[in-house]
Amino acid sequence: MDDMDTRPIGVFDSGIGGVTVFKEIRKLLPNENIIYYADTARVPYGPRPTEEIIRFSLDAVDFLLKQQIKLLVIACNTVSAVAFDAILAHTDIPVIGVIEPGTRSVVSRSGIHKLGLIATEATVRSGEYQKRLTQEEPNLQLITKACPMLVSLIEEGWGNTEISKLVIQKYMEDMKGADLDGLILACTHFPVIRAQIEEYLGPDVQIIDPAEETAKELERVLQERKLLHPAEGEASIRFYVSDKPEKFKSIVEKILDPRDIRQVSLT
Repeated sequence: MDDMDTRPIGVFDSGIGGVTVFKEIRKLLPNENIIYYADTARVPYGPRPTEEIIRFSLDAVDFLLKQQIKLLVIACNTVSAVAFDAILAHTDIPVIGVIEPGTRSVVSRSGIHKLGLIATEATVRSGEYQKRLTQEEPNLQLITKACPMLVSLIEEGWGNTEISKLVIQKYMEDMKGADLDGLILACTHFPVIRAQIEEYLGPDVQIIDPAEETAKELERVLQERKLLHPAEGEASIRFYVSDKPEKFKSIVEKILDPRDIRQVSLT
C-alpha cells in the first residue's frame, strides 16, 4: 500500500442531502469504496443549537472511524459550517467539508456580482459562507435566505412536487426580483430540487452546486496523500442510517442508480 489505499471513504450527512455529493464522488472516483452514514433519526440539523450539532456530528464521526475509513467527507453544509473545527480536532484522518469547495465554485466563475445563497438556519447563522465569499470577492453582493422547510420536504420524499414548487416561490420571491447573477445551493439537499429552482429564477441565474467541486477536492487530497484506491476491482458501497432504512432507500433510489444501493441498515 505504498501509493494506494483500499480502505473506504466515509461520507456523512444528517439525511439524504449528502447523496448529491456522493453522486459526484462516484462519477469522478468510481473505484473508491464508500461508506455513507445518514443520521436520519435526528434530521434536520439546521434548526438545532450549535452544541447539539457538534455532539451529533462527533457521534457520526466515531461510527465512521470504527469502519476504518481513510478520509471523511462532510457532505453537509450545516455540519461543515458549525462543527468542522471540532471534527478536525477529533480525528487524525483527512477531513473535507463542502464550504471551501462551494466558495471556490463561486469565485471560479465570471460575471457573478450579485449572489443569492439558500441554506439551513444554522449555516446562514454561522456566517461561514458570507465570511469566505467576501474575503475572496470583497465587492460581491450577497443575499442569504434560510429555507428549512425545503429540507424537511426533501427528507419526506416531497421534492419536485407541487408542494415544493410553492415553498420555493414563497422563500425565494425576494430573490426573483433582485437581478441575481447566481445562486449557490448551500445545502446538499437542494440539488434534488434544482430543476424547480432553475425554472422559478429563470435562465439568467447561474445555479451553483458545490458537490462537483467537493469531489474534485477529494480527488486532489487522495492523490496528494497517496490514498487512491487501485484502479481494478468493483467498488464496495455501504449505506447506514440511524432510523427508518426503508424510507431512506425509497427516496434515495429516486436520486441514484439503484445499483449503487448495496446495503441500508440501522447502525
